[in-house]
Amino acid sequence: MKSTIIKRISLASLVLVCAAMAAHAGNPDRRGQAGATELLIQPWAQSGGWAGINSANVRGIEAERMNVAGLAFLKKTELNFTRTTWMSGTDLYINAFGVGQRLNESSVLGLTVMSIDAGEIEITQVNNPDGGLGVFKPSFVNLGVSYARSFSERIHGGITLRIISQSITDVSSQGAAFDAGIQYVTGEKDRIKFGIALRNVGTPMAFGGDGLSARGTMQGSSVALTLAQRSQLFELPSLMNIGGSYDFFLAGSEDYKLTVAGNFTSNSFTSDQYGLGGEFNWKGYFAVRAGYNYEDGLNDAALRLNANNFISAGFTVNAPFGKGRFALDYAYRSTQPFNGTHMYGVRILL
Repeated sequence: MKSTIIKRISLASLVLVCAAMAAHAGNPDRRGQAGATELLIQPWAQSGGWAGINSANVRGIEAERMNVAGLAFLKKTELNFTRTTWMSGTDLYINAFGVGQRLNESSVLGLTVMSIDAGEIEITQVNNPDGGLGVFKPSFVNLGVSYARSFSERIHGGITLRIISQSITDVSSQGAAFDAGIQYVTGEKDRIKFGIALRNVGTPMAFGGDGLSARGTMQGSSVALTLAQRSQLFELPSLMNIGGSYDFFLAGSEDYKLTVAGNFTSNSFTSDQYGLGGEFNWKGYFAVRAGYNYEDGLNDAALRLNANNFISAGFTVNAPFGKGRFALDYAYRSTQPFNGTHMYGVRILL
């Protein structure tokens, strides 16, 4: 009895917190005021093919970005690596690696790392605008530790602690963020799924380092002094996902499954998004999927604030691997400008 009461209180608390955040979401006056916006990037190939709208039915280590509650469905062990060519033509690449491990009948632990490879950039100064001073390499790294638990056959929840690091040669910033999510499964053969997740709630961040300092002399003095400038604090791009999905078994067989999903994303620092997508899965060996996210002004070049402006699509090839499975994932996200985002993933499930 006590456990049932605790579950209900926990679920109600999360809903209330999310509702409070939604009251401030999608505010045009706050656009562009958040930092660490790499937290909004979906680095996994399967979810990329869904356009990131699969918050209700995401499973395994990929759930740590959409709705960490989906990690609770991991059967034993999963290794996942995805390499992303981010908006072809920008020379930006994203690497994501994750490992998930079931601890017992109800608990799963996950560890993920995402990094952005921006290559080398030539150093320039006011007195040397043409460079020739060497190069520097920006660093953007997110490290996440996730824990998910099945409270019953229907209710699953999870939480993620994410460490954020951004740096160049002489300036850096660090922070921490929390994600939390719940998924609910019901219906005949678990066809109906609901999910709600709160993401990127954490400490304000600020940049610091020698790059914000300058040396000079005061008027009338020959003593050199160092002037340290303070960086303005910035908030994290917090958001809330609310999603649902339904499975159709074609020809009366679970071998031919069509999943339709929808998702609403309430953003604190940019426009809210409404997404719809679907996936066809054949016997677990092959799956093809597509998704679309809409926000205000997306179809107007003069008002558009999001480069992901059209349909995303992808597929998965899944083959037996000993007692486990080996899967190859691919996703393509249309962008304007640039030439689209390509995502290549490899998964091993034991």
